[in-house]
Amino acid sequence: MRRLTLLFLLVLCSFAHAEIDPSWTTPITPFRIADNLYYVGSRDLASYLVVTSQGNILINANLATSPVQIRASVEKLGFRWRDTKILLNSQAHSDHMAGAAKVIRETGAKNMVMDGDADVVESGARTDFLAASPSIVKYAPVHVDRILHDGDTVTLGGVILTAHKTAGHTRGCTTWTMRSHLPREPQGTVRNIVIIGGTSFWSEYHFVDTPAHHASYPGIAQDFQHTFATLHALQCDVFLGAHGQYFDMLTKLKRYPQEGPRVFIDPAGYQAFVTEAQQYFEQELAKEEAESKH
Repeated sequence: MRRLTLLFLLVLCSFAHAEIDPSWTTPITPFRIADNLYYVGSRDLASYLVVTSQGNILINANLATSPVQIRASVEKLGFRWRDTKILLNSQAHSDHMAGAAKVIRETGAKNMVMDGDADVVESGARTDFLAASPSIVKYAPVHVDRILHDGDTVTLGGVILTAHKTAGHTRGCTTWTMRSHLPREPQGTVRNIVIIGGTSFWSEYHFVDTPAHHASYPGIAQDFQHTFATLHALQCDVFLGAHGQYFDMLTKLKRYPQEGPRVFIDPAGYQAFVTEAQQYFEQELAKEEAESKH
C-alpha cells in the first residue's frame, strides 16, 4: 500500500504544479496534534500553527489562494491571525510558498527561509533550478528576513524548532523538528515531532551528467543522499509532512475521535516512507549512472 502511495505522490508532484489537485484546495476541519501544534492546512497541502506565549509560528503558506483557508482554520481554533509572528516553509515550490506574500502582508510575520531556497523565494521561483519547466509555477516574490542554515533553530516564546536542510527536491528543502507533549499522554511525556519537507523528484530531475542531459544542478545527487541519511538519523515519534499523504493523514484522522493526537505517533511509518523514497531515488540514480557510461 505504501509503495502505491509513493508512486502516486511522485506522479502527483509532477502533474499538480500545472493542474491543481482538488485536495490541495479542499478545506478540512483544523485539529490539534500536540499541546502547542495544530494542523491548519487543506486535505493534502499541510500547514501547521505553532502556538507560543509571544505569538505564533506558521509553517507553509501554500498556494496563492490558501491564506484565506489557513486564516479561517486559525481563527476557528480560537487564535488571532495577526498573532502570526514568524512564517516558515518546507520548500520554495508554489504549492508551499505562493501564499507567503499575502500572509506577510496581512500579519507582518518575519519570513525565514533555508539557504538554497531564499533566492528562489525572493525571485518568485524565477531562479529555481527547474525554472524553465512548466511544472514550476511562478508566484509573487517575497523578501526573506532571515536566511536559515542547516541545524539553525527558530525560537519564540520558549518553543524551539530546528531546521534540517534536506535538499534535492529543492535546494533548500527543509525538514522541521520540535519536541512537545501530546494531549491525553502522561504529564512529562515529550514526543519528537518531524515534519518532512519533501523527498520526491519528477521526470525533469537529473542526477548525473549523461549524453542526453546535464545534472539538474551540481551536487544534486549528493544532496539527496545527504537528505536520506539525515532523515533516517532523526528521532521521530510523531510523523508529519508538507503533504498529508506523506503520513497517511486522512486515514489516521478516522481514528482521531477515539484516539486523539496519538494517531500520529508512527515511527515505523516514518522510516518506511523514507526508505521507499530512498529506494526510488537510488534506482533512478543507478539508471542515470549507467547511461552516463555509454
